[in-house]
Amino acid sequence: MPEGPELHLASCYINTVCAGLIFSGKVEKSEVSKNPEVLFESDAYVISATSRGKEIKLTLTPLKEEKNTLSGRGRDREELSQNGLQQPMDLVFRFGMSGSFKFTSAAELPKHAHLWFYTKESPHRALCFVDCRRFGRWEVHGTWQPDRGPCVMLEYEKFRENVLRNLSDKAFNKPICEALLNQKFFNGIGNYLRAEILYRLKIPPFENARTVLEALQHRKQSPDLTLSKKVKLKQENPDLLELCRAVPMEVIHMGGMGYGPEHSDDAAAFEEWLQCYCVPGMRSLRDGNGRTIWFQGEPGPMAPKGKKSRKKRSRVNADPQPPSPKVTKPVPKRSSKGSSSQEKVAKRSGRKKGKELVQGAENAKAHEARKPNTRSRRKASASQASPTNEAPAADRKRQASARRSTGAVTAAPRSRRVKAE
Repeated sequence: MPEGPELHLASCYINTVCAGLIFSGKVEKSEVSKNPEVLFESDAYVISATSRGKEIKLTLTPLKEEKNTLSGRGRDREELSQNGLQQPMDLVFRFGMSGSFKFTSAAELPKHAHLWFYTKESPHRALCFVDCRRFGRWEVHGTWQPDRGPCVMLEYEKFRENVLRNLSDKAFNKPICEALLNQKFFNGIGNYLRAEILYRLKIPPFENARTVLEALQHRKQSPDLTLSKKVKLKQENPDLLELCRAVPMEVIHMGGMGYGPEHSDDAAAFEEWLQCYCVPGMRSLRDGNGRTIWFQGEPGPMAPKGKKSRKKRSRVNADPQPPSPKVTKPVPKRSSKGSSSQEKVAKRSGRKKGKELVQGAENAKAHEARKPNTRSRRKASASQASPTNEAPAADRKRQASARRSTGAVTAAPRSRRVKAE
């Protein structure tokens, strides 16, 4: 999420790329954006930018007085003077999770551009507000939000006074890691900056904010020290509020953050600068707002109960295990031409014996399969002898008489053939 340094670098980038350029025409907005339309149109105007904490203000200033060409479109009266001339306009941007500015060719607008301003030159170029996650917001005729405190970087003295004068505020009842995200007092500090600031001072993130900051009220330097020595002591032993300015300024002096040269490796330089945030070996917990805080050592007395801290694992892959050597079986040597015939005969006889044994086993199995099952035969005979299956006596007599009659019939023709002979 862009924090104070990123918005300050964005304002510097806008002032650099727009220096000496004249913009013209309407300000256009993408169809998918839910932000308000920017009803501004001028034949010639310039753009300048300034930042304050986590906000950035663009000022569109016409170069000459001109009559309104779109008076019939229902434009707001605030944008026009009494004689219908275009007035300067301020647009205040808050970047959300992924907002940024890009200056590109008008024919190749970025994919997630949601507001753009065209130059007058040909071919046209465009200054674009790009936001892939669409959490960023802009406000037409906007002003700095009144509930945001002084900028920690550009208004340091006011920022320090605002914090120390309001330590009785309920915002300082919370852990110091949560108080640092309160933009009413720490305008410009975000998630990675709070982790770096607390890590350098070895302050547990869940220490009470008021306890940490009250000690700064009683910090006084000896009046006998010269100004140069006082400055040197502050640089060598900065307190928490001083680091709220010094750490963001380090990021600004490092530059880049998407606004450096086209082929510069901003991400690698930033990751090398980080000492605590998302660094392997550091611990992490979720605070009361659900944001992850990175730290080293003990979390502090106000740490959420029942939650275990997680450690960042190293991104470097462990050395892979060396592959096990392949075991190759020795290939048997072929017998030479002069091998004895007895060995060949023995091999053949062994094969024959093996075949005979296999055939013998198969024949034995088939023979056993053909054997009648004596147990089943006994069951069958027992079932025939059972009284339930016996035929009645009258039936048996009838069958015997039928056999006799058939025997007599077959014997009669035979006796006739004997007499004839």
